[in-house]
Amino acid sequence: MSDLGGHIHLVLPDPTERAACFRALAVGGGRIVRSFANADAWLEAEAERESGILLFHWRQPGATSGAALLDRVAGRAGTTIFVAADHLAIEETRAVLRGGARDLLPAPLDPRLVRRAIERSLGDWHLRQDALSRHREAETRLAALTPRERDIVGAIAAGLGNKAIARRLDLSPRTVEVHRANIMRRVQAGSVAELLRLQFTAESAGPAENSVHFGA
Repeated sequence: MSDLGGHIHLVLPDPTERAACFRALAVGGGRIVRSFANADAWLEAEAERESGILLFHWRQPGATSGAALLDRVAGRAGTTIFVAADHLAIEETRAVLRGGARDLLPAPLDPRLVRRAIERSLGDWHLRQDALSRHREAETRLAALTPRERDIVGAIAAGLGNKAIARRLDLSPRTVEVHRANIMRRVQAGSVAELLRLQFTAESAGPAENSVHFGA
């Protein structure tokens, strides 16, 4: 993924539909909207490196089908997927569900519905990216600790004092104090509250991707 986030990509074969959705999403500015005639063009442009929102029609002309495109992007934490379709067989619907699409929009697309759905999703996307960024920062700072220091952080998070930690880990209280001072220095925490925030943030998986809404 590139550092540029929140891009909106439209992979819609019908030029009229593509132009209408592009105009609806580009109104007001403040976001990057790119459109492609088919999945092959999207892949050739290496657009998959840009995180954000991807809306594509299930029926794709060319070598790359909608199913193949979904398989390629499924599970990417930085990409929220919307699928447009006029009719899906049961197996195709299952494929969309398994692929983790955020929403299944009825085709032909209503640009107003597309705008509402994607704008709502963009807010969720930014929240997830912020949470993911905090999670990674916390993991990076805690990675500087030794296994023993991680044990002590876990004990602190469990609410244990120095004496209780010393008994649990078979250490002297003075050794625990030294470890605690080193921990605060290594993770650059100004207080125990900040240390605990890092620990709990690192343990959290962050907000999960929403399930399929089916045009909600």
